[in-house]
Amino acid sequence: MADQLKHFFDSELVRSIARDLHGAYPAFRKRAFADQCMAGLGDLELLARGWHIAEAMHQHLPRPFAAAVEILIASLGPARADGESFGMAPFRFLPHVLFVQKYGLGDFEIAMRAQYELTKRFSAELSIRAFLVQHPERTYARLVEWARDGNVHVRRLVSEGTRPRLPWAPRLRAFQQDPRPVVALLEMLKDDPERYVQRSVANNLNDIGKDHPDLAVEICRRWSIDAKPGRAWIVRHALRSLVTKGHGGALALMGAGTKPKVNIQKIHLAPRNVALGGRLRLSFEIVSTARTAQTLLVDYAVHFVKANGATRRKVFKLRRIDLGAAARVQFASTVSFADLTTRRHYPGRHRLEALINGAPHPLAAFHVRPRR
Repeated sequence: MADQLKHFFDSELVRSIARDLHGAYPAFRKRAFADQCMAGLGDLELLARGWHIAEAMHQHLPRPFAAAVEILIASLGPARADGESFGMAPFRFLPHVLFVQKYGLGDFEIAMRAQYELTKRFSAELSIRAFLVQHPERTYARLVEWARDGNVHVRRLVSEGTRPRLPWAPRLRAFQQDPRPVVALLEMLKDDPERYVQRSVANNLNDIGKDHPDLAVEICRRWSIDAKPGRAWIVRHALRSLVTKGHGGALALMGAGTKPKVNIQKIHLAPRNVALGGRLRLSFEIVSTARTAQTLLVDYAVHFVKANGATRRKVFKLRRIDLGAAARVQFASTVSFADLTTRRHYPGRHRLEALINGAPHPLAAFHVRPRR
């Protein structure tokens, strides 16, 4: 997936962006723009390719920024009507977002309008963070307005752009230290009807829980009162990291606050020696040793080898079960070792463990080998 996204920014996409900009601004030198974009593009990774094209935009669009961004907005085409299922196509606007992020900080209103339009087509979650740092009060006030916007992508930007720990972006240290302004925005979005927004709200609250676990649990406890299905889903998803860490309050809120009384049997891995790019099939059985039924939250974790040889745990969700006395249930999953935009894989000894109500139970070790 990482290579697929990176190579999405190829000569055809560059020419397509050039045609769009030329259509909005006939004086735009589309061949010179394309030539500058392609110079050295093949040596760059995904985000660097976006920045490379954004710099070419800066060189070939007119100055000042306000004039350039009017052309940029006019070149965008129709907004997306869908939510989460959008595939790769919107990534074509990554350079546009980065252009606004770097060159729009001195022209607040037109930059806000550009991000409002861009987020309907891709997402302005990267660029809006620069404005939260540079213009915190003005940007926050605009996000309060956008939390009630009629467009699902604009509402989603409010929660996704304020995530304290958004992956692949600098952390918002002020919100890590004091998340109350973010919580106020999430309160406005907690009953949003769209799963696209709900997922973002849950991810934001999950981020908050990494720095302020008790606060996140208290928010989820309050939100659980008379919760509609959408808000109940947010709560479950927001608590996932705290559940895997065995946080007592999170487990109790999920109805799984007791220590599990179980054994793990019939552990099976195939193959034991998996190649990079391949897949590992995993199955195991949980057997209750309790005299009464117990509620269990069952996940599993892979300790992936990193580039420096150390390991880092990644948790994968399985399901919640109500396991009767002396009952048993089987779980199965598949682990992929194909590279992703968020994770690269390396050869070496990996470990697997089951997480039952947050408590780790070792499963097995296996080896990942280089491709032949």
